[in-house]
Amino acid sequence: MTQTATVNYHKRTDHRQAYEIDAGGVVGAIVSPPHDVTRVNLTDVRHGASVSFEADGVGFYTAPSTVHDFTADTGWEPTYDLELERFLRSTCGAKEVVVFDHTVRIDDPNATRKPARNVHGDYSREGAAQRLIDILGPKRAADWATGHYAFVNVWRPAAHPINSTPLGFVRPTSVAAGDWMLVDLIYPDRRGHILGLAANPAHEWLYRSRMTPEEIAVFNIYDNRGRAPVGHSALDLVEDPTVTTPRQSIESRTLLRY
Repeated sequence: MTQTATVNYHKRTDHRQAYEIDAGGVVGAIVSPPHDVTRVNLTDVRHGASVSFEADGVGFYTAPSTVHDFTADTGWEPTYDLELERFLRSTCGAKEVVVFDHTVRIDDPNATRKPARNVHGDYSREGAAQRLIDILGPKRAADWATGHYAFVNVWRPAAHPINSTPLGFVRPTSVAAGDWMLVDLIYPDRRGHILGLAANPAHEWLYRSRMTPEEIAVFNIYDNRGRAPVGHSALDLVEDPTVTTPRQSIESRTLLRY
C-alpha cells in the first residue's frame, strides 16, 4: 500500500510571503502565511528505494551516538560535535567541518521549537554567503569561497523512535527551478529569508519510516558548486495510532569544506 502524508507547500502569489518568528516577543510564537495544504505520496527508503547523499543530496545512515539526552542545558555539545565532525569527514569527504548550530524540536504545543511544517530550503545563495561570513569572519570566509564549501544538516530522532511527524525530503531531480521562491523571516530584531517550495505533482517525496535515535538523515542545505538544495518538511503522518510518544529530534547545521 502506498503511504501518504499531508504537507504545507508555499502558495504562488504576486507578493512575497513572510513568517513572523517569536511574534510579539514570545519565543516560539509564529505567525504563518497561508499554505497550500497538499496530500503527497511517499517513498519509504527503508524498503529498498535508491537514495544517496552523493546522487540526491540526502542520505540515511546508521550512526549511533554516545549522547542520549539532548535536552540537558550543557555538557553534550563538544562530544556530539566531535562525533558529527568525524562522521562527515569519513562519509561526505569533508576536509574541514564546522558545527555551528543545534536545534531540538518536540512535537508538543508547549514546546519552544516545534517541527517545521512547511516545505522549504534553509538558505538562498545570498543567505548562504552571508552566513559563511557570520560564522567564519570576512577574511576566512573569502578564503573558503575560493573553493568548494557546503552547508549540510544532520537530523536525528531523540529519546524515542519516530512514530509521528517524520521528516520528509523532495528528491532534487523532481524539482523545477520555478518551484522555489524567497520567503521572509521577520524576527523582533532582524529580518532574514528562506527558500519556500511550491506544489508540483512531479515532486518525489522520500522518507525513512520509524527512524530511531541510532539513525540519521544527512541532507544538503546549500552547495556553492551547484549541488541542489533539498526541500524538506515535517510530514503529517502517524505510523502507529496506538503509540503516543511525541516526535523529538535534533538537527545540527554544519559547514563543510571539501
